[in-house]
Amino acid sequence: MILAGILTAGLLSAQEPVIEFDKMEHDFGKINEADGRVTTVFTFHNRGMAPLVLNNVKASCGCTTPNWPKEPVEPGQEGKITVTYNPNGRPGRFTKTITVTSNAKTSTVKLTIKGEVIPKNVKPVDKFPVKMGELSMVTDVMDFGDVKKGAIVTNTIGYANQKEEALTLTCRNKVNYVYASPTATDNNVLTLEKNQKGDLHIHFDAQLFPTYGPVEEVVNLVINGKEDASYAIKVRANVVEDFSMLTEEQLANAPIVTVGNELNLGTFKKGKKAKATIHVSNAGQDPLLIHRVIAKNENISVTAAKSVRSGKKGNCTVNIQTVEAGNFEAPVTLITNDPKQPVKEVKLRWSVE
Repeated sequence: MILAGILTAGLLSAQEPVIEFDKMEHDFGKINEADGRVTTVFTFHNRGMAPLVLNNVKASCGCTTPNWPKEPVEPGQEGKITVTYNPNGRPGRFTKTITVTSNAKTSTVKLTIKGEVIPKNVKPVDKFPVKMGELSMVTDVMDFGDVKKGAIVTNTIGYANQKEEALTLTCRNKVNYVYASPTATDNNVLTLEKNQKGDLHIHFDAQLFPTYGPVEEVVNLVINGKEDASYAIKVRANVVEDFSMLTEEQLANAPIVTVGNELNLGTFKKGKKAKATIHVSNAGQDPLLIHRVIAKNENISVTAAKSVRSGKKGNCTVNIQTVEAGNFEAPVTLITNDPKQPVKEVKLRWSVE
């Protein structure tokens, strides 16, 4: 029986699709901002024995746009992922990742593009297009992209005083895992003379962020002693678990999340309290940890089991608002410690009558 099980597992493994890329990274080198978008192609092959389906291809920021085949790629055939980078307003070096999720044996693969944007010739005033009171900024958004849990990352945003008089600049940090200072020495009060430039240093501490997944916070600036809601830098990141140090044995014993891609929750009466359940199974050996559940719909909230043992099911309880009649759908994202599929999206559908 054991031998039969091993042979069956080996046969099933051999019948899986296998994705293999001609390259995992592309360096654009130096590109001119004035020339506009640049594009590269990542060619992949299905080296397995079953059709390969790309479930999703997601870039680490909005400046990078991937395009990929939606139809299955048959064994022995190839497909192409076209990746376009927009350098407009992004001078300097860049490194962006593209996460490819498929039904292959290695279900998640990361591709990388990088390069250096040579800024176009612009007037000094145009280098700082965002105005915050007396201060001029390069941008009001800092997107760190994927950040591994436990890492501390830092980046800068340029600013300038283009007024005739000196000004003072101070940062107000709302949370402990996002903080900023107008100088490299973390001095939180700075006087800028006329035409003086500098860098706002922004830090994201994924050690202190309490969970995983996307996060958006705000760093508020105080300019000449004045606080205003518009004096704000949006800080974004996506905290991911680092699976790169797992051994082959740990990967073999890793949890495997199993849940439907689409679930119909049923029909509920308008004005009544309504609940439904999403069943999440663990087909692996180690406990499945549900780090976070994200519901991007005001009509629902979800609470989930924290851990699911091997071979067991855990429940995610969906609380549904039934104020209006109609047919509804909403995506729910589960973030777990499954190394092959850490992010699982489930589309929920329900009706209210």
